[in-house]
Amino acid sequence: MFRWSLITLLSIAVIGVSVWGYQEHQEKNAILIQAENNYQRSFHDLTYNLDLLHDKIGSTLAMNTREQLSPQLAEIWRLTSMAHNDVGQLPLTLLPFNKTEEFLQQMGDFSYRTAIRDLDKEPLSDDELEALESLYEVSGGIEQELRKVQNMVLNDNLRWMDVQLALVNNDEQADNTIIDGFETVEKTIEGYSEGKLNASMMGTSSKKDGFTILGDEKISEEEAKKKMRSLLRIDEETKITVASTGEGANVPLYSGSYKEDDTTGYIDVTQNGGYPITLMINREVEERNKSLHEAMQNAKDYLSKLDFTTDLALVESNQYDNVGVFQFVPKHENVWIYPDAIQIKVALDNGEVLGFVAKDYLENYHEREIPEVELSEEEARDKVNPNLKIQEHHLAVIEDDMGEEVLTYVYLGTLNQDTYKIFINASDGSEVRVDKLKQAEMKY
Repeated sequence: MFRWSLITLLSIAVIGVSVWGYQEHQEKNAILIQAENNYQRSFHDLTYNLDLLHDKIGSTLAMNTREQLSPQLAEIWRLTSMAHNDVGQLPLTLLPFNKTEEFLQQMGDFSYRTAIRDLDKEPLSDDELEALESLYEVSGGIEQELRKVQNMVLNDNLRWMDVQLALVNNDEQADNTIIDGFETVEKTIEGYSEGKLNASMMGTSSKKDGFTILGDEKISEEEAKKKMRSLLRIDEETKITVASTGEGANVPLYSGSYKEDDTTGYIDVTQNGGYPITLMINREVEERNKSLHEAMQNAKDYLSKLDFTTDLALVESNQYDNVGVFQFVPKHENVWIYPDAIQIKVALDNGEVLGFVAKDYLENYHEREIPEVELSEEEARDKVNPNLKIQEHHLAVIEDDMGEEVLTYVYLGTLNQDTYKIFINASDGSEVRVDKLKQAEMKY
């Protein structure tokens, strides 16, 4: 009797395990099928979007009126964004495909910058027409290669899951048609003259070469270490490790770090000029004892002791838990210079500066000639949404969507429960930008 009971129990167990295994197998297959379907959809969408992209660029070359050109360029920008998104959904993480992604990014940037421009006042230049011809040629090559891959995928029922498996296993011996096809696409981009493509696509900018404020005079490692101790506020007994960047760095730096009890600190100082570019102190911040206003004053006092301009304006302040984060910009002839921003972080327990970033300031700062305003403040105010309750205003230099510096009237105002900054071009009254300011985050 016991024997038959045991056999029955074992039989039930075997049947149960078999059913469970079958269900697991079915669920695994369902997941694999869903993943394969998503990969196939993204691939065919990519091929379709690049087909359209090639046609749209060709149509643009034949156009001559702004009414047609601007929407067409905007459509090219939309298609490049979609193609970029399609690439991101394919299992190509382990496959070198950066040149193609960079090409799509550059194409999108070029078409966007050109689409938002007033083409009546500033029509396409010869360089930009050459860029469009280059885009047309390269996109045509990509289109042909992807069509070949698509044809083989459809005819031979190739699976993207095999691509993922081959890439994960780093199987160089595997004959994978899809991988070979995408490598050919990448080589098509690499084989094209990058100088011709990039120079014409990147456009021009009013920016200087950058970091001109640093000068040519270099400081020694010992001088850098002394400056680091002062900025980190540590004494001679605290060990600080300093290393310099290697050859070929865009901005040669001395990087310092230290650890003392539960506090660690990091700082970068430029070798030319000895300017601090980043600073970060990690420690536990205790209960808040300082107001945001007091912390802002501490931040301003700290920056005034550095080798930066002392005439700074606060453009943004935020509180995150027990830390205040502030953004300052220099003022020139009472005009706020937004591209030269400095960010600084202050602990609200004792007012200590925990970090700052001065890269934008050091990269962009240069002597500027502020142009004369062509609109009065009242005329610019009329361009602002009448529903906005304006609280304050000032003149500022900002960068527009094309990276060009523009003199604007900045209006700070509220609409419903939100606060906005409206930037009005001081020359023609156009609305350059609208920024919604962050509010204090709720704790859940």
